[in-house]
Amino acid sequence: MTRFAGKVAVVTGAAQGIGAATARRLAEEGAAVAVVDLTAERAAGTVAEITAKGGTARAYGCDVADYDAVEAVFARVAEELGGLHILVNNAGITRDNLFFKMPKADWDTVLTVNLTSAYNCSHVAQKYMVAQKYGKIVSLSSRSALGNRGQANYAAAKAGIQGLTATLAIELGPFNINVNAVAPGYIATAMTAATAERVGATAEDHQTEVAARTPLRRVGQPEEIASVVAFLASEEASYVSGQTLYVNGGAR
Repeated sequence: MTRFAGKVAVVTGAAQGIGAATARRLAEEGAAVAVVDLTAERAAGTVAEITAKGGTARAYGCDVADYDAVEAVFARVAEELGGLHILVNNAGITRDNLFFKMPKADWDTVLTVNLTSAYNCSHVAQKYMVAQKYGKIVSLSSRSALGNRGQANYAAAKAGIQGLTATLAIELGPFNINVNAVAPGYIATAMTAATAERVGATAEDHQTEVAARTPLRRVGQPEEIASVVAFLASEEASYVSGQTLYVNGGAR
């Protein structure tokens, strides 16, 4: 498929996991992809995977929690790749702890990296999108937005993504900009492996435990989230906006 031929996509937190899978998927379907992570060196592996298969991608280092840095990098992306049509806000971290033990620094860091970064990137990207009267913004929320023990900071940030998404869809819709979010359940990534370690389990044992209580009886893979992001970024979803789609194997 070439759903994204002629389009430039920015994917944040794209060095690994869902971000890397999304960058690969968009490139496979014809997009020129700006692979953004904290450093260009971290993003280089994803770029190498894409270019090895004939795709177009460049690595960009950026602290997406820094508005000025985002503005500078997005200007480079627009100049070097030829525009900015799709933004995937994927960058995120966890600093899990029970609320009564959670340091304020961990609260601030998680809210900044997971939520404020989405504001920064969306605010900068919409300037390009409004001018061209076209754009797709897809942000990563989480099933944890509904509440998850030990993740008050992460849950609050991911719930904030849903509110930001709904509001931006209202405000940017008149400029032909679709804004949506994807809320994954348990996906086999380095981040969920770290969660397993936090609770004293191996990644494999933790996945087995989660799978047993998931209706589809398995955990998800990054590529499965990437396929949903790609749909929401495509013209096939041109009348979908302001939505948060849960992708969690049927869990309630």
